[in-house]
Amino acid sequence: GPVNVVGPEQVTSRDFAKTLGAVLHRPAVLPAPAFALKLAMGQMAEEALLGGQRVRPARLQATDYAFRHATLEDALRHTLGR
Repeated sequence: GPVNVVGPEQVTSRDFAKTLGAVLHRPAVLPAPAFALKLAMGQMAEEALLGGQRVRPARLQATDYAFRHATLEDALRHTLGR
C-alpha cells in the first residue's frame, strides 16, 4: 500500500534552515517574514512555504525499515555532496 516517503526525523522550518546553513557552512540567521513571502509569492507562499505538514513514515517504521539517511543533516550532506 501507500507509504509516506519522508525521513524518520520531524523538523521545523527553522531546524531545516539551521541544518542547511551548517552543511553549507553559511549563516542561517534571519528568518524571512511571512508578509514579505506573501507579497513576493502570493498564495503559493502560504501553501509551499508557510504551511506545515506533520508527516511520519509510520508504516515504514512499523516494518523496521532501515533508512539510508535517518537524519536531516545526513540526507542533506548526501544530496549536496558535502
